[in-house]
Amino acid sequence: MARPTNVAIIMDGNGRWAVRRGLPRVAGHKKGVQRVREIVRACPDLGVETLTLYAFSTENWKRPVIEVAALMRLFRIYIRMEAAELERNGVCVRFIGERSALEPDIRAMMAGLEERTKDNDLLTLQVALNYGGRDEIVRAARKIAAQVAAGEIAPGDVTEARFAEALDTRCPDPELVIRTSGEHRTSNFLPWQAAYSEYAFVPECWPDFTPDQFGAILDEFGTRERRFGGVEASQGGPA
Repeated sequence: MARPTNVAIIMDGNGRWAVRRGLPRVAGHKKGVQRVREIVRACPDLGVETLTLYAFSTENWKRPVIEVAALMRLFRIYIRMEAAELERNGVCVRFIGERSALEPDIRAMMAGLEERTKDNDLLTLQVALNYGGRDEIVRAARKIAAQVAAGEIAPGDVTEARFAEALDTRCPDPELVIRTSGEHRTSNFLPWQAAYSEYAFVPECWPDFTPDQFGAILDEFGTRERRFGGVEASQGGPA
């Protein structure tokens, strides 16, 4: 099996990385932003065509107000500082998640970056911002329900494919989901899209996750056999 071309990452452990070094948690988030830059730059050479990053979940609002405010400042800085390079390097940026809870200026910056990079095709970078998988599914169900209520479609027209079209993502499902920091849970990230994804849980916190390690995980993926509910090719017969 070749390396995966569609990868998603739960970037976990920024705060813990900082605390272990006697630094404020925001220092870990700043270091994490630097790591995002390096991983995104590495993707084309690693054969990754779509990268989805879990930047801020719907549950992250529960964090201390000061930390949330610092994260929002970092989002603003990242968009402002990286926009030109992302455009120049052929990266198409898309944001997924519920935008209404975000400040108007952040929403405007997100929309501006999407518009600015919409025609790029070297790498699709999806940033999950105020994203929750269950919230995404509920919002998709509401869209479908509204279409049925309006008589645009019949209940029998609701298929997996139609439902997927109502989700935030508009790209192939991830073949591989990576989570850093040693935690072994999916944290409400892409529950529909990752139904048959392979997972890799690594002990390093996100600020320590290097492009070399990223490449090694992509290589290890190539040793796996994805059966999608079937049996190994060598066994044959029914499951």
